[in-house]
Amino acid sequence: KSSGFIAGADIEEFKSLDSAQKVQGLIARGWHLFNRFAKVPYPTLALIRGVCLGGGLELSLACRYRIAVDHPSTKLGLPEVMLGILPGWGGMKRLPELVGPQLALDMMLTGKSLDARRAKKAGLVDLAVAERVARLSAEQLVLSGQPRARATGLKALLNQPLLRPLVARMARKQAMAKARPEHYPAPFAIIDTWEKADGDSLKDPSLLAGIVSTPTALNLVRVFFLQERLKGIGKAGRSTEKGHLHVVGAGTMGGDIAAWAALRGFQVTLQDQDLSRIAPAFARAQTLFSRRIRDPYLLKQAKDRLQADPQGHGIRKATVIIEAIFENLDAKQDLFRRLEAEASPQAILATNTSSLRLEDIRDCLKQPERLVGIHFFNPVAQMPLVEIIHAQGTREDCLKAATGFVRDLDKLPLPVKSAPGFLVNAVLAPYMLAAMRQVDAGLSAASIDAAMTRFGMPMGPLELADTVGLDIALAAGSTIAQARGEDLSLTVPLCLKSRVDAKQLGKKTGQGFYLWKDGKREDANGSKAAGAGTSGSQEALALTLIEPLIAAAQELVRQGVVDDADLADAGIIFGTGFAPFRGGPLHWWSSQSSGQGQPAAKTETAAPAQAASS
Repeated sequence: KSSGFIAGADIEEFKSLDSAQKVQGLIARGWHLFNRFAKVPYPTLALIRGVCLGGGLELSLACRYRIAVDHPSTKLGLPEVMLGILPGWGGMKRLPELVGPQLALDMMLTGKSLDARRAKKAGLVDLAVAERVARLSAEQLVLSGQPRARATGLKALLNQPLLRPLVARMARKQAMAKARPEHYPAPFAIIDTWEKADGDSLKDPSLLAGIVSTPTALNLVRVFFLQERLKGIGKAGRSTEKGHLHVVGAGTMGGDIAAWAALRGFQVTLQDQDLSRIAPAFARAQTLFSRRIRDPYLLKQAKDRLQADPQGHGIRKATVIIEAIFENLDAKQDLFRRLEAEASPQAILATNTSSLRLEDIRDCLKQPERLVGIHFFNPVAQMPLVEIIHAQGTREDCLKAATGFVRDLDKLPLPVKSAPGFLVNAVLAPYMLAAMRQVDAGLSAASIDAAMTRFGMPMGPLELADTVGLDIALAAGSTIAQARGEDLSLTVPLCLKSRVDAKQLGKKTGQGFYLWKDGKREDANGSKAAGAGTSGSQEALALTLIEPLIAAAQELVRQGVVDDADLADAGIIFGTGFAPFRGGPLHWWSSQSSGQGQPAAKTETAAPAQAASS
């Protein structure tokens, strides 16, 4: 069907699974149904075009044959782990038998999917064919009489009981490097079920039922629906065809926005003062394209869609224009005067500013209501969130078109009112300020970051500051603090100022809060040796650091910068990587025991505000 093969189980149904008995019943029904289907005496075939995920792949695994249509939309995978659950309808048993346990566990533990060609190479499907011959190929395969495919050689050997503990041990080690069992139990339950029960989810149904009802699973399902809500925001403004994007500013952000848009099918012109300034952006774009596109023809098309345009000829034909120059109000206003004069009246005029007020930038325009903020995060290719900034008087059609454009880029749009730091940087600022003040108080950077990674953050606040660049953090945070009328001498931590003064700017200079070599963190720089600390002391420290973030988020919701707490949670999860298994900072805080006092709704800004963007 046009929408794809099967995208998996209805996630809405999870909301009704409020008891272990209901969970076990759902698992048993699917397991027995697919087992019966796998044992029918006549040939069965799954002809797969589009998404084939979760229960859809488990159904296809129960078939004797599988054919994947070689189409960009075809994806095969078992992404249940991303919802904190397990593939309980036979996938944990049949996938290792078909492709071997190493690839099967990798797919199940990461949730990654394979396209048609990779699926054929892995042995997941019997054939990968062009759409025009799909039906004929299916008829021929069904009538061929060939036996059901199974893994052979080493792949089959590693699936035997004697060698499973070895494979399982390696898989657990890899899983531990990415997630803690107490935070994400599902990956470890998948390994246990495969190793000890041959992937049979009914051998210990209580295990699966327990996983489904964990706070992690419930929160990851919540995050799924938050993501769907963000996707829905841009749905109405999506275009039937990709337009022309013109980006002014070929620095890290501008160049990477241009590259991503070209990858997603837009015609893109990239403008800067001369070709020498544009060249590094093109080099990064070629790397991105080569990693994402394997087909030589499609790779060439993507490269052709991105054009250097130092003279700005693309302005007149662009449907979207994004300014991504340095954070200087006068420079941005001068640029927008020219853009407004040359651009089509229907074009979206947008700024990627991370700290300047939309109202100030648009003062120079004859039609200030046209300007919107389209604020990407760094690295553009990896960060899913884009803040859509609007101010009083912003035209609704411009806002709608901007959110649709972001969805056309396969990003998640979050409407945010113009305010210092918007949402993401405004909550990161007090969080990172709190961490730096702990350094001023004598704690090591490593112990502070360890407390936050133990809490579930993907990276500690000080390593994050080093990664962004301490000079950028100081400059951007200072802009936000000034916009709020705060005294910089009282807000900038000594540890930050001293490092910036000494040109120890983080990863890019090899020194910051850490020492860096070849882009890898080596050790703490200029602080006491890290102590592991007790779990209790780490939890207390994490709470001390996270409270200002939560207080800032509460205040932004109260002020109406974001429409509600759920959208604030969504923005912070997808814009900062805030521990998804906790369901968002505001949700997590509200779910804590009543014995914990709520943090005061008092926010602090600080120099590190720009940690997630540029």
